[in-house]
Amino acid sequence: MKARPLLPLLLLLSACASLPPPKGADHHYAGRFSLAVTRADPRGAEPQRDAWTGRFTLQVDARSLTLDLVSPLGSTIARFETDAQEARLLVPANGGVRVEHGPDARALSEQVLGWSLPVAGMADWLEGHPSPARPYQPLDPIAEATRFEQDGWAVTVEPPTDARPGRRLQMDRSGQGGAPDVTLRVVLDGPAT
Repeated sequence: MKARPLLPLLLLLSACASLPPPKGADHHYAGRFSLAVTRADPRGAEPQRDAWTGRFTLQVDARSLTLDLVSPLGSTIARFETDAQEARLLVPANGGVRVEHGPDARALSEQVLGWSLPVAGMADWLEGHPSPARPYQPLDPIAEATRFEQDGWAVTVEPPTDARPGRRLQMDRSGQGGAPDVTLRVVLDGPAT
C-alpha cells in the first residue's frame, strides 16, 4: 500500500478539531517534540526534508498505550492507541474522528505515514533505558548521555539537569528500503507522573 502524505493534512485539520482526552493510565509523560523526515531524491537532487514541532502526551499501563501529538496551537493532531489486539490511529476529521487500524503501531505508522514512529519502545526510552523484552545494542556514550540501538532506532538519552527537569532524547532511524531518514527529538516536562 502506498503511503499517503497524511501528516501535513493532519496539521491543517487540527486547527478546527480535537479529540477527547484519553482515559487514565499508570504512567503519564508530557513534553515537546520535533520531528524531521528526510527523503532522498532518486534522481540525485537535493533531499526533501519535512519538519514538524509540537507537544505530546504519552499514557501507558500494562495493557495499553496512548500517544497524543498536539499542534503548537494546542489541538490534537493525531492519537496512536495500542493494546494487545491492535493499534489505532485516530485523526480529527469533518467534525468527527477518522480511525485507521493496524496490527501494531510500527506497521500502522508505516502504512499511514510512509515511515515508522518508535511508539513500541517509547515508554521505556523515556525512562532512560531500552525495552527489556526486545533485543538492543549498547552504543558508546556521549558525555553524560546514554546511547543504545533498538528496533532500528539509535537512541540518545540525556539526563535531567538543574535547568531542565526532564530527560532529553534524540531518536534516529536511517532510511532503509526506500524509507526516509527520521529524527525525533523529545524534551520531557519532568519525570513520569
